Amino acid sequence: MYRFLLSTRWFGWFILVCILTTIFVSLGNWQLDRRNSVVAEIQKVENNYNASPVPLSSVPTIFESLPAEKKWTPVTLRGEYLTEKTTLVRNRPLNGTPGYEVLVPFKTENGTIIAVDRGWLPIGNNTAGQPDTVPAPPSGSATVVVRAKEGEPSVPREAPAGQIASIELPKLAEQLSLPIETGAYGIVVSESPAVSSMPAALPKPETSEGTHLSYAAQWFAFGVLAFIALFYAARQQVRINREDREEAALAAELGVKAPVVHSAYRTRRKPTKARRDGKLSDEEAEDQWVEENLSS
Repeated sequence: MYRFLLSTRWFGWFILVCILTTIFVSLGNWQLDRRNSVVAEIQKVENNYNASPVPLSSVPTIFESLPAEKKWTPVTLRGEYLTEKTTLVRNRPLNGTPGYEVLVPFKTENGTIIAVDRGWLPIGNNTAGQPDTVPAPPSGSATVVVRAKEGEPSVPREAPAGQIASIELPKLAEQLSLPIETGAYGIVVSESPAVSSMPAALPKPETSEGTHLSYAAQWFAFGVLAFIALFYAARQQVRINREDREEAALAAELGVKAPVVHSAYRTRRKPTKARRDGKLSDEEAEDQWVEENLSS
């Protein structure tokens, strides 16, 4: 019954379905890998974001080389801001509004210099490509709590003087001619003494897994559906082959050639009035046509 599956045509269809299924499974696994990465990032946020701050002396190398599991760890710094080295990070939209992030190097008591992101400023109205004002950090000795975050990759864009296109720490250190730590920078949580005007605080990282799991399920379902479609097509071919055998048997009984029955009925039949009125099924109409045209 299914011997036709060994034909070249059906074997080709089988290979095509296997190729498509392999692609669908690969895409599904890719979505699962992306979900795993998102889940790992969410876990870091949940473990570290709201943890109690630790003094820099207890994690002295965290800004030199940030361990993955320590991302977002709050760290207490003591020292002073190098306000004259303030740098703006351009192209930083927040809630749909274009703007900047404000980076100010912070020199700790032991001489380590850490880039500190003090927050976000909207694009200005007075001067193109600049915020209207940049709030100054505390002057002199200060205590700052920051969350450690790794630097960003380079982007192929230039920036005006006093600005950078991304928080690429090695480039920032070169641009400012300062020995800034290049393993991580800090995002401000609090400053003491406090100042009257601050850039807007950066939002907490997103903790939603997104749609990666549902997309993965869809790709896997497509792989299953490809084989279901092939099976359905094979069943249809079985039905067609059975009908051809039945037509051949009918032709032998009537003493005519099978192609005559097959082609005549398939191409020349016209609906009778009874069939148009819904009184005959397709099978009954076929029997009636054969009796009227081939039995005499």
